[in-house]
Amino acid sequence: MSIRSLRIRPIGPLFLCLFAALGVGSATAAPAEKASSAADRKEVSITVYNQNFGLVREVRELSLGTGQVALAFKDVASKIQPETVSIKAAGGGLSVLEQNYRFDLLTPQKLLEKHVGRQVKLHRYNERLGKEQSFNAELLSVAGGTPVYKIGGEVTYGFPGRVSFPSVPDNLMSKPTLVWLLENKRPKQRVEVTYLTRNMTWKADYVFVINDKDTLGDLTGWVTLNNTSGASYEGAKLKLVAGDVQRVSDGTRYPSGRASAAGGKSKRQFNEEGFFEYHLYTLSQPTDVLENEQKQVTLLEAQNAKVRKKLIYYGQQYWYRSRYGEVQKNQKVGVYLDLDNSTQNGLGIALPKGIVRVYKADKSGAKQFIGEDSIDHTPRDERVRIKMGEAFDVVGDRKQMSWRTFGSCTSESQWEIELRNHKDAAERVEVFEPVGGDWTVLDSTHPHKKKDAFTFTFDVNVPARGKTKISYRVRVRWC
Repeated sequence: MSIRSLRIRPIGPLFLCLFAALGVGSATAAPAEKASSAADRKEVSITVYNQNFGLVREVRELSLGTGQVALAFKDVASKIQPETVSIKAAGGGLSVLEQNYRFDLLTPQKLLEKHVGRQVKLHRYNERLGKEQSFNAELLSVAGGTPVYKIGGEVTYGFPGRVSFPSVPDNLMSKPTLVWLLENKRPKQRVEVTYLTRNMTWKADYVFVINDKDTLGDLTGWVTLNNTSGASYEGAKLKLVAGDVQRVSDGTRYPSGRASAAGGKSKRQFNEEGFFEYHLYTLSQPTDVLENEQKQVTLLEAQNAKVRKKLIYYGQQYWYRSRYGEVQKNQKVGVYLDLDNSTQNGLGIALPKGIVRVYKADKSGAKQFIGEDSIDHTPRDERVRIKMGEAFDVVGDRKQMSWRTFGSCTSESQWEIELRNHKDAAERVEVFEPVGGDWTVLDSTHPHKKKDAFTFTFDVNVPARGKTKISYRVRVRWC
């Protein structure tokens, strides 16, 4: 049969139905593509934890159309944990069919990698001609960070010029983006998106200025917020969580009221409340939390809080289990400040952990730094103890005057402690003896107090430019 004699019959209805059933000759309509940026935000709030992560909640109004929609949700944190993302629509009618997190960002190195095996143009300035020359080249490799090209049949590297590309690959993004495939029933939606992100943290710092008698002080608390999550949040409602929140590690490392007349008033920009087994601090006004920004906000201000200075001289457990002579000579005495976190003392707020830095004015009135210490999360009505350092003018010696054993793990020893005060005023010193095991003080020159099962103390006065001796005998069994 010749080609000319071939007759083509029209396709009947049966064949059309069969083609339609098999999907032959027709194409599935691609979902509509939409994009949303920070410009669509109507609300944004951030809850920051002092364990280097934060919770972001934002509300956006979107025009999506109906049916299947591919939505590029931009301006999210680059340190987002995609598995924690939640999206819901206020009016319903929205479901997520698929979620992708695209973080292959547009960089010079990525452009080179995406064009391996493709044609590019190389440009260099020719000084002799006084203009730029261009060369067509095939990019063969970028392994090791050095591009290798094929130019005019020759393979070379180290080309002294710039590279231009024919286009930007579709799978490279200018910013990290969440991409959803949605099934939507309402043309316009008000959606709420929440997610956790790393590299957002806060800490508390305190400045404590005490008076000349070391009896009262003004305490100011600061919150320092660091945002390196890779996104900015303007006009955010800021909340902070203080506490030790349990998180599961995946093994990956990633680049934390009114006061009584005794204390004065405590001014606060944050409203504090108990939240589960933690404490939540809410900033009273919106604030901008910008990318790569360190922000400081006042947490509290308390005036004339009562403080007690304590001098403490510590011993060691193991000294009671062997024979020694003089174990301490001219040992300095530790200096501490005790502060009651109570409403009667102008405080009474749950204090987040942080560093307390203490200042005091000298005789000229100039404030001088006198020490700092870190404190843990401290509930209200608990005591805060701040170690300031070591006393310069109060020192002590400790001698073992006698020692004998009763069997393999029982001993009896006599001790002498001499405390010397070189100041022009008397000082009170508390002597801590962490003895351990089963113990009995057989006799002593000063009254002792049992602190706990493993510690007893002496609280003695040391006169101005004088000394005080403590002598005691103790029996200890440690097994």
